[in-house]
Amino acid sequence: MAKIPLHTFHIPVMGLAYTIDSPIRVAQYGISSVIALADDDLIEKMRNFYSTKFNIPYEEITQKFHDYRAERITSYLNLVDKIVKEKFENFKTELAESKTSLENFMSMLPNTSDIKKGFQNLLDDGIAFKENIQNYIETNLFPGEIDVNIMTKLDKDNFVKNEQLPIEFNDAHAALRGFANSNLESSVVLSAGMNPRLFGYFENFKDFFPNENNQLKKKIILKVSDFRSAMIQGNFLAKKGLWVSEYRIESGLNCGGHAFATDGLLLGTILEEFKQKKEQLIQSAHDLMIKALQLKNEAFPEKPLELKITVQGGVGTAEEHEFLLDEYQVDSIGWGSPFLLVPEATSVDQETRNLLMNAKEDDFYLSNISPLGVPFNTLKGTTNEFLKQKRIHENKAGSSCPKKFLALSKEYDPHGICTASKKYQDIKLGELESIKDTLSADAFEKSKIKITEKSCLCVGLANASYLENDIKVKGQAQGVVICPGPNLAYFDQEVSLKEMVQHIYQGKSILRTDRPNLFVKELKMYVDYFRNEIETISGEATAMQLKKWNSFKTNILQGIEYYQNLFSSTFYFKTEEEKIKNQFDFYKSELNAIQIPKPELA
Repeated sequence: MAKIPLHTFHIPVMGLAYTIDSPIRVAQYGISSVIALADDDLIEKMRNFYSTKFNIPYEEITQKFHDYRAERITSYLNLVDKIVKEKFENFKTELAESKTSLENFMSMLPNTSDIKKGFQNLLDDGIAFKENIQNYIETNLFPGEIDVNIMTKLDKDNFVKNEQLPIEFNDAHAALRGFANSNLESSVVLSAGMNPRLFGYFENFKDFFPNENNQLKKKIILKVSDFRSAMIQGNFLAKKGLWVSEYRIESGLNCGGHAFATDGLLLGTILEEFKQKKEQLIQSAHDLMIKALQLKNEAFPEKPLELKITVQGGVGTAEEHEFLLDEYQVDSIGWGSPFLLVPEATSVDQETRNLLMNAKEDDFYLSNISPLGVPFNTLKGTTNEFLKQKRIHENKAGSSCPKKFLALSKEYDPHGICTASKKYQDIKLGELESIKDTLSADAFEKSKIKITEKSCLCVGLANASYLENDIKVKGQAQGVVICPGPNLAYFDQEVSLKEMVQHIYQGKSILRTDRPNLFVKELKMYVDYFRNEIETISGEATAMQLKKWNSFKTNILQGIEYYQNLFSSTFYFKTEEEKIKNQFDFYKSELNAIQIPKPELA
């Protein structure tokens, strides 16, 4: 039987720890969420924690096991699957036996939900209520998806002493194998762009190919920032006989975690292109997949498989949620950062949650703390920042780097070193010191900050779960790194799961009143980003940079024109129509005031 999703929102992956156990917390209510597979050490500790909590036998998988990383991931995912199924069965019984529980559950469903209407009809009818309600529950309710995330860039080579292991033991490859070998029937979300070796590795697992009934046991979701990227990656996989079941569009800047800015393409224009070209995306991939499956002598579907388009990044009101569903016909909307203030849904220690509640707009910023060298959304005042600065002042800059998931720089070691590590920063600071006399004091200080600002994300993004669950953290203190999107500035209170869901669907607002519209906020961020790119360039701009900047500016201006036409014709956002119009005009003038340098004449 085809599953009809109960909800029109999902909880995307957040950090390493923040959604590590979200399915256990929310899946029984039909809410889908995503587990990060980057940190097998955290995953193993959480398996121990939940095995103890639910009285399930536990046997540690140590690093002495041959394929420990994949086995840890498989075992944890199987445990989560088992717990979710048990909780869901108990929840169904509760709904059938308690009218109050059923009414509370119904209050968390969209008003447009046919399932909600079906429940209401049974309540109104009242005849043979318990028997009828049990049958209706069994037919219509399903737990939320237990999806997983693999960041494709985190595919570090691994070694035993000085011997490099085969590629399948690379971090992302092992994570994929861990998911593929699990009991889950769900999806893997691939983020951070294309990794051809990893994409090719999918061919080793039959669950990613359609069976004789044209069904996929395990599905592929691509997180993308624009249509072109979706087409390239989707067709690449299709040529291997693999189908992308969902394209998860994320705002380039108005998101949490790593920010992959587009070339000035704004979210609305990107969504419009997906809406206009969805059939092209489907047919192109279908034709390529059929050819590939025929060459493999595998079963193939005559008609294209289901393809979903979803969106996430900065959504904050019921009206914005409804608008995205209606205007762009997306299948689901990701609500990430606001759920950091929902203890029932995410794993956050209380100190960090308090910091998030009290943070203002200026406390959220796009930083350079990620060792990946990609801009990273974070928050002022974290315990990680305090401890990092303390080490810098004591001339002990850098992390001990116990996990090495981001040890990707091979500048000084073929095994890889993390740029946030003490080993790497000691070398770089030594090199800087040797040329100190050739630099101004200001240039020296800026260079020093550039070296030491990197943070240990491997530990910092995992510590919240350890602190929340009172799991002992060994080694050098790193504190907590938090990576919310700037949208969280307008949420300032801890709320229940029910309150957050009702905010999403019914506009029972838990927001500050000064929050800007989703599209206005993203536009501001792109204008600020563009200005910063030009102002911080050192030396003369190259012809390629000038071309990129001109294209960037043109794309933003076209985006503003698109929004102005859209907002003048839609019946949404009418109470703020004049304000939004003035804001678009303001940022257009701000953008036009930014001068792109003229190319030097030969």
